[in-house]
Amino acid sequence: MPDTTTLAQAKPAKASVARTEHFDVVIVGAGISGIGGAYHLTTQSPGRSFVVLESQESFGGTWLTHKYPGIRSDSDLYTFGYRFKPWTGKPIATAHEIRTYMNEVIDDNDLARHIRYRHKIISASWSSQDNLWTLEGVRTDTGEAVRFTANFLWMCQGYYRHDEGYTPEWQGMESFKGRIVHPQTWPEDLDYSGKKVVVIGSGATAATVIPAIAEKSEHVTMLQRSPTYFIPARNANDLADTLRQLEVDETWIHEIVRRKILHDQAVFTKRSFEEPEQVKKDLLAGVSAYLGPDHNLDPHFMPSYRPWRQRIAFVPDGDLFRAVRSGKASVVTDEIEKFVENGILLKSGKVLEADIIVTATGFHLNVMGDIGFAVDGKPLDFADTVTYRGMMFTGVPNMVWVFGYFRASWTLRADLVADFVCRLLGHMQEKGARKVGVTLRPEDKDMKLLPWIDPENFNPGYLMRGMHLLPKRGEKPEWQHTQDYWGEKNIFPAIDLDDPAFVYG
Repeated sequence: MPDTTTLAQAKPAKASVARTEHFDVVIVGAGISGIGGAYHLTTQSPGRSFVVLESQESFGGTWLTHKYPGIRSDSDLYTFGYRFKPWTGKPIATAHEIRTYMNEVIDDNDLARHIRYRHKIISASWSSQDNLWTLEGVRTDTGEAVRFTANFLWMCQGYYRHDEGYTPEWQGMESFKGRIVHPQTWPEDLDYSGKKVVVIGSGATAATVIPAIAEKSEHVTMLQRSPTYFIPARNANDLADTLRQLEVDETWIHEIVRRKILHDQAVFTKRSFEEPEQVKKDLLAGVSAYLGPDHNLDPHFMPSYRPWRQRIAFVPDGDLFRAVRSGKASVVTDEIEKFVENGILLKSGKVLEADIIVTATGFHLNVMGDIGFAVDGKPLDFADTVTYRGMMFTGVPNMVWVFGYFRASWTLRADLVADFVCRLLGHMQEKGARKVGVTLRPEDKDMKLLPWIDPENFNPGYLMRGMHLLPKRGEKPEWQHTQDYWGEKNIFPAIDLDDPAFVYG
């Protein structure tokens, strides 16, 4: 994944020509996808040489980069965890717990020897003459140039820029006398004890930070432009607890609980489309149960959109709403007019006083880690390509990208894509092929091309801001990322690798 050290900050590469190392497969990124990919290569495609290149100083991706108070998953770990590694803790886990789990995967499967840290990839070039990818990069700790060649490129670097979060430009920001902080780059020296804090935003990050800092702060205000849906509930899984009491093997527990959660999520997702008003009532009832009867849900907890048009975060033990109920936190629904010396002037005319302003306003989408791609010497713009099932792209040979799910855990798709990659590599070997790409078939030539995702289906801000950077999708399911795990879990294993959409050479 992209390093927290920008290229400009990294030491300049030494003039000497880098030694070239060759691997059958290069995995870019040692986050949840990259570590999973490494495991699957060792188990499903043994004997194939590979390396994992990671720009940060260690593994973990998001769970290493983000250090804001309370950092935790917003998906349950029975499904966010790998299918091959039982999860034995609470469903919602801290970043430390997730990295401990990932470290066990690395240790148990001897993956550390395959990982190169502080390796920032600058460019990736495909040569049709050689049927090879050439990756040029730099060691961020020494400034040394590095070069790798690979038969196959597996992009597991995520989808947002790690070195800088998204903060809108508001009038008067320079006049504010306090500190402005983005959670993605939370300062280690930030002391919020006894301070008035305003957190701008109402997504999963805001819902995490606010209860984590509320006790020490004088007061925390969540400033939102519009309300968000949440699922507040106990951070426990009754089925898992019961099975443990019965001394069922943890491998069985993991699979049983995982299937139950996925079944429930499928039902919930279907209901959100077919009976959105009832789902809305159910979600609001959950919030009300933690806020108590004295708190009116309107306007601060009454979203105007249909459930699941944006991601719904799980709030463990309702901690955000318990902070509001206690009086240590509050919610204001309004828009920002400008920043002033002592806080934020709202369009309603009210001033929110603040010593610290936290901009939990999202992140910058990036495509392929901001790496400069080229095919046969021509710069590649992924927005000019069409995606095959959200993982391969027309005109880009021997490469797969992992992009997870919005309505289900990221890792579910990372596992599915890994199965596909290993099967594809085996199929290429059987055919004696050195190259595989995807192309529109004759029956697809007149297919209408559309943005990566339908805004009516899912429309978070970071996607809407960066849609122009992403590949196109087609009207047919083969040419889009459907966001449907429950369909893809059956479709992916059955993909016909000799379909005319695949071109071998």
